[in-house]
Amino acid sequence: MKLEQEAIEQLRGRIDRAWEVDEQDSILRRDFRFENYYQTMAFVNAVAWIAHREDHHPDLEVGYNHCRVRYQTHSVGGLSENDFICAARVDALVADHR
Repeated sequence: MKLEQEAIEQLRGRIDRAWEVDEQDSILRRDFRFENYYQTMAFVNAVAWIAHREDHHPDLEVGYNHCRVRYQTHSVGGLSENDFICAARVDALVADHR
């Protein structure tokens, strides 16, 4: 189910503030930075594992020491609760490796 703006704002409070909502394109996105390529790829592989487990796959833009993660639920034409659940799982992944 596509989320209304009020629900989006409520769920944003449950994830890291670094996540941004692009209201025009209905995308939840966050940029991550790393010290090197190995750390970047380890992160990408961990996000892939989350995506497989949740059966919800983000778009990833990957560079040497950075990765942009973008969630959107295409089947509803916007953001769903699952986008925020997956974002929270990615947050937990990063928090475990600080």
